[in-house]
Amino acid sequence: MHERDLIKDFLSYLSAERGLSRNTLESYGRDLAKLRDFADLEGLAVEELSRPEIREFVATLSRAGLSANSINRIISAVRGFYKFLLLDGFAKKNPAEDIDTPGKGFYLPNFLSEADLELLLAVPDTSQETGLRDRAILELMYASGLRVSEAASLGVHDVDLNSGIVTCIGKGNKERKIPIGRSAASWLGKYLSVRKKKEGADPERMFVSAGGRPITRQTIFLLVKEHSEKAGLEGVSPHTLRHSFATHLLQHGADSRSVQAMLGHADISTTQIYTHITDNHLKKAYRKFHPRSGANAPPEDVEK
Repeated sequence: MHERDLIKDFLSYLSAERGLSRNTLESYGRDLAKLRDFADLEGLAVEELSRPEIREFVATLSRAGLSANSINRIISAVRGFYKFLLLDGFAKKNPAEDIDTPGKGFYLPNFLSEADLELLLAVPDTSQETGLRDRAILELMYASGLRVSEAASLGVHDVDLNSGIVTCIGKGNKERKIPIGRSAASWLGKYLSVRKKKEGADPERMFVSAGGRPITRQTIFLLVKEHSEKAGLEGVSPHTLRHSFATHLLQHGADSRSVQAMLGHADISTTQIYTHITDNHLKKAYRKFHPRSGANAPPEDVEK
C-alpha cells in the first residue's frame, strides 16, 4: 500500500486546480471517506479496489438507505477520484467508470450458486499447509457469514469444534455466536492439528501466515480472489461468501430474524435485502418448472 494519502492529494488538487469552495471540498471528503472505510473492510487501499468491489461499495450505500441523489453524488466523487489517480499514475484504469447508478437498476448482493461454491472449495491444495489453511478459511466464511475483518481477527479459543460454535466480535464491539456445520468444523480441526505444531506461530490467532504471523484481511481477500479465479469464477470477494451464506440459508427456508442474528445486522431491513434475491430465485424456478406458468401454459390459456 502507498503511504501517500491519495484522497487528501485529490482534495488538494480540487482546491488548487479547480478552485472549489470549502463546503464542496468537505462534501467530497465525506463521500470519499465512505470509500476508504469500505476499502479498509476489504483489507485494501482505495487505489487497489477493482470494478467488482466498487459495485459492492455502491450496493452497501443502497442497503444503508441512502437516497438515490446521495448515492449518485458519491459515485460522481468516486469517479472523479479515480480519474485523478489515472492522471497521477496510481491507477491503470477507472474501476468506477460506467458503474450503474440508482434509477438504472436495484442493487443486489453478488452471490455464488451452490455448485460454484463447491468448485471454489475444491481449489486449495490441502496437502500443503497453506492450502489447508485456505480451505479452512473458505469453509468457515461460507459456513458462518463472517466479515473478512472478523475472520482475520478470529482467535483459537473463539472456535468450539465440539459444539460447532464460532464466537466473534463484530461491528460496534458486539459479540455474537454462530453455528457452523460439520464440513467447516472438520476442515478447521484438520488445520488446527497442523497449526498447533507450527513453531513460532502466534498462540492466540486462529489463522496465521507461513511465517506464523497473524493473517491480514488483505491476505484473505487475495486468497479468495486467487482460488476463485482458478475455479473460473469472476468478481468473487470475501463479501461474496458472506452474501452466499445468507442467500442460501433463506433459499432453504431460514427465517430473516435468524439470518439477521448470524450476520450481526443491527437492523432487519439490512438482512431483508436478501429476500429480494430469494424472491427472484423462486419466481425463476416457478416460471421454469410450473406446468401452467406463463412460459409453459397452453397457448389458449395465456392472455393475449
